Amino acid sequence: MTLLHRTLLACLLLTLTACSSLHQRETLELGGDEAAWKTHRSSVEPIDSWILQGKLGIRSPQESGSGTLFWLQRQHYYDIRLSGPLGRGATRIQGDRQQTTLEVAGRAPVTADSAEQLVEEQIGWRLPVDHLLWWVRGLPAPDSPSNLQLDSNSRLGRLSQSGWTVEYSRYQEVDGVELPQRLQISGHDLLLTLVVTEWKPGLSE
Repeated sequence: MTLLHRTLLACLLLTLTACSSLHQRETLELGGDEAAWKTHRSSVEPIDSWILQGKLGIRSPQESGSGTLFWLQRQHYYDIRLSGPLGRGATRIQGDRQQTTLEVAGRAPVTADSAEQLVEEQIGWRLPVDHLLWWVRGLPAPDSPSNLQLDSNSRLGRLSQSGWTVEYSRYQEVDGVELPQRLQISGHDLLLTLVVTEWKPGLSE
């Protein structure tokens, strides 16, 4: 075997090992068809830019409320605006993987490296911001183990990941792709209910 052949074989084995490790991080409990789930998933994963509007309900042991949500996503950059929940007025979370800025009505903007830590320190919600970027599309986040249950249409019906449970009760078709319309996220003494009133997905340029 030539050096070139050995090198190509080594690269192939490394690729297969990486793929195997990724799949081992997910446990799939079939409620639908696995092949159909893979097809659905492949149609949703390329969507990394969107405008989403909806109604958000939040419940915790200390307080609860509801309001409206506006979410602009452009690849790694996000701009999430909440109006009304918990009587806090306007709340805005914007940033990317490197830095996040939180603005709450009546307060000076605060910036930190971690979106989750920033929201917990300033508002008191342990909100999985990075995971939400995946969950809102009906996908598991790729960075931690997850348990997936499919619905009868081979879409994600229930997801358990990082101490959180996400339940999808309704989907809608947008530009030929099925995206979540109603979902509940529970964990860490927090319950979020999101009803999407408008999805405008777009592929990154």
